[in-house]
Amino acid sequence: MADETVVELRQKIAQAREVIAHLMGKAAFNGAEAQRALDYFGSDAFEKGFLPWPRQADEGLRPEELNAANDD
Repeated sequence: MADETVVELRQKIAQAREVIAHLMGKAAFNGAEAQRALDYFGSDAFEKGFLPWPRQADEGLRPEELNAANDD
């Protein structure tokens, strides 16, 4: 890749990170998976196993997955 292409791709990834941060803020989604996404797109590292996102095991159960019958 030409140096200019690499620079442009890095800028595009930085823009994507800003968009993701903005959308997560608007959605009030700021848990561990949100931070994992921001950290990933803010670094130069490529993680082949980044997807699936979000990982429910890391984030915990979603409200629709909770069973109200188990509440004390």
